[in-house]
Amino acid sequence: MALNSDSGKSYTQILRSTMMIGGSSVVNVGFSIIRNKAMAVLLGPEGVGLMGLYSATTDIAHTIAGLGVNASGVRQIAESAATDDEARVARTTAALRRVSLILGVLGTLVMVCLAAPIARLTFGDDQHTGAIRLLSLVILFRVMSGGQGALVQGMRDIASLARLNILGAFFSTVISIPLIYLYGKDGIVASLVCIAATTLATSWWYSHKIKIRSHHLSFKQFYEEASGLLRLGFIFMISGFLTFASAYAIRIIVLDNAGLTGAGLYQAAWSLGGLYAGFILQAMGTDFYPRLTGIAHDNDGCNRLVNEQTQISIVLAGPGLLATLTLAPVVMQLFYSPEFYAAVDLLRWICLGMMLRIISWPMGFIVLAKGAQKIFFWTEVAASVVHVGLAWLFVKMFGTAGAGAAFFGLYVWHSLLIYWIAKRSTGFSWSGTNRMLMLIYLPLSGLVFLAFQFLSLWPAIAFGSLATVATGLYSLKMLVEFLPPALVPGFIRPWMFKSATP
Repeated sequence: MALNSDSGKSYTQILRSTMMIGGSSVVNVGFSIIRNKAMAVLLGPEGVGLMGLYSATTDIAHTIAGLGVNASGVRQIAESAATDDEARVARTTAALRRVSLILGVLGTLVMVCLAAPIARLTFGDDQHTGAIRLLSLVILFRVMSGGQGALVQGMRDIASLARLNILGAFFSTVISIPLIYLYGKDGIVASLVCIAATTLATSWWYSHKIKIRSHHLSFKQFYEEASGLLRLGFIFMISGFLTFASAYAIRIIVLDNAGLTGAGLYQAAWSLGGLYAGFILQAMGTDFYPRLTGIAHDNDGCNRLVNEQTQISIVLAGPGLLATLTLAPVVMQLFYSPEFYAAVDLLRWICLGMMLRIISWPMGFIVLAKGAQKIFFWTEVAASVVHVGLAWLFVKMFGTAGAGAAFFGLYVWHSLLIYWIAKRSTGFSWSGTNRMLMLIYLPLSGLVFLAFQFLSLWPAIAFGSLATVATGLYSLKMLVEFLPPALVPGFIRPWMFKSATP
């Protein structure tokens, strides 16, 4: 496969940012194994389910309180940085930090006042009211750290973002395990608060390492900058609220049908299903989104960049998701314990959905980069309705595994919708290479999934392992071809490049 110089540079940039974030994610996986294993042993499925409900509650509250300023801040900082106007970057940065502080304080106060209703809505009684009040501190810390992180991401300081990921995983592990060991379930809330506080501290440190010219904002300047952040941020807030509200609603559906144990199984499967794909999705938001925003006016450039990002994402994610489909029981044992084996089918359904998510996400960023707020809003509303509706139906029909089937069903529908929107917006179409990759990875994923439904264990494992190894080698060959030959080790260069066009 021959690459022109522009495409080669773009592929190299995508790989560099993805590998940098991915490298930090590999470290995160190591910490996740330790942390999840400890939580499984110390808390069991019920405790893990309780932690998941607390996390879902703070996710929703943080999303509402933050008013989407984190996401809109990334876009505003990226646009300002693209102009090379230091004064504009300084104004946006000062406004972003000030708005984040104000929103964090307001969000915390509101959550304290509404703690009792939130506890009754989530758990059906007032028993957890005190815990919800303490969790309100998480809102303050997360909204403020989100503003700091938006600056780092908007300036495309990928190395600092990678370090933030690693430090976040490290502090989550070293803080949560001792607290849960000492206090059991009563230590869950304290651990979440302490983790949020350390995240704020590290994000503050790295954001202040970026050289931004100091700027005193007048009230008029603050109003103008804050208005821009909040107008766009409101749409992002609605999107985030719908996403987290859907996750919250699905946990409640599972809780009502299978109790805290079922909620714990869902939490475990959801965490593992997104673990491998997560670093690719995170890299998209970290580097790809700011890059796409910078060329949003150029439809051909947008489409080329989306196809390049999709190609890299598929070849990176495909083998890992196939491996997770094949080794789901081993993965569940490694990260959790035998008590969580009932979540294996749920994990496999989520992996199928993640394969489609990897493909559809780059197209979705076209809508964000172009600032098409109405389209973005209504696609998010529709996705939430479909997801919760399918979960309500499938959990009743198939038990906890139905929540995973609902996630897969959501992305079958959403992938078709977002492709249609992208095609109408920019004339987008898949490149020939991407169509070929989808014809390889999507059917193989379905076949591996079906093998475990209709074949005995060992033939299914053999088939899944063969598919994983074959696609892994194929993906490796494609990835090496994206790199300049000088960066490829000499002993594999002849094999990798023997079919390449000179």
